[in-house]
Amino acid sequence: MESKQLSKKADCLHNIIMESRKKISVSGVEDVESFNEEEIILHTGMGVLIIRGCELHISKLSVDSGETVITGDISCLDYPENFGKSRSAGFLSRLLR
Repeated sequence: MESKQLSKKADCLHNIIMESRKKISVSGVEDVESFNEEEIILHTGMGVLIIRGCELHISKLSVDSGETVITGDISCLDYPENFGKSRSAGFLSRLLR
């Protein structure tokens, strides 16, 4: 079963289309980790994608097709390589205080 999941991820295309920094369409989305009006964190087939801006809204989310449409004032797209490593340590350190 694990090989089926790996081949499914490899077959999943990841594309981004941005229109005038007001609307962004993302394909290949596997999960939405968190979202608010200033930051949306997506897990894609190419890694974690962080979208930052103002008044961000997820206007379309299709789990089956992996397509997401986000509207708002988009200021930054980031694919951090070490996402989650420092955040999890920070969370644990805060929890154990």
